[in-house]
Amino acid sequence: MTDDHVTTHQAEDDARNERILIWLNGRLVPKAQATVSVYDSGFMLGDGVWEGIRLYNNRWTFLDEHIDRLFEAARAIDLDIGMDRAGVIQAVLDTQAANGMTTDAHARLMVTRGVKIRPFQHPSLSRSGPTMAIIMEHSRPKLPRPIRLATVPHIRGLPMSQDPKLNSHSKLNCILACIAAEKAGADEALMLDVHGFVNTTNACNFFIVKKGQVWTSTGDYCMNGITRQKVIDLCRANAIPVFERNFSLVDTYSADEAFLTGTFGAQTPVGMIDGRQIGTGQMGPMTERIRALYKALVGA
Repeated sequence: MTDDHVTTHQAEDDARNERILIWLNGRLVPKAQATVSVYDSGFMLGDGVWEGIRLYNNRWTFLDEHIDRLFEAARAIDLDIGMDRAGVIQAVLDTQAANGMTTDAHARLMVTRGVKIRPFQHPSLSRSGPTMAIIMEHSRPKLPRPIRLATVPHIRGLPMSQDPKLNSHSKLNCILACIAAEKAGADEALMLDVHGFVNTTNACNFFIVKKGQVWTSTGDYCMNGITRQKVIDLCRANAIPVFERNFSLVDTYSADEAFLTGTFGAQTPVGMIDGRQIGTGQMGPMTERIRALYKALVGA
């Protein structure tokens, strides 16, 4: 990564993050002691699911939806989290209290199938129950300029290979896409779907603005982003034309604006795609309007 490289998860440095306590299997432990076995299913095979949630003004934004998605993902991979919804929420609140956090914090909840008795794939080898961790950091987004994207050959695939709606620990496809984009001189990757339509980036959902209309993919091959859906809902509630549709790179290159959505950065402007400037290359008026509506929604 060069000094000119930015990411959608770029945050201000905060020395307090060296002193955080991490929730690990029911215990709050210092960062340096928050370790798991090399036999853990997550470390060994990426066998697990996760969620990211954000704290604004002492409130975890859309917490119920994030916990719903965590349990849905766990059910999809036949993983017993070992706690009910109330228990997971209480673990989040306990971690928040232990770290004295009130706003501008980000939590990553991770659940794996747990420690294996032998270093092989079969789920039955994980017999000690799940491993669960909550990493909670002081985190204020800091983006020095709009994001630059590069289209990559890695695609978001069909549900029968690895469903892109699944928030799993197995992220290698997205990591390879990100590496390809960086090699091309961009910050992150723009990924197409199986039909060649513009879909998502390696880390966030993707939107464009054309002639006052907001476009995003059909949603068939991308993460079912909670922030993505909130943006769609906000547009509909505020008479902003919004469409979930197939569109191509030709449509994208001629867009007036482009932006990304995600729990961490909310709405992140895109200034360049494949070496082509999008609009003015800066955050456009529609993106600014949607950001203001979103901030009002979450109370940021």
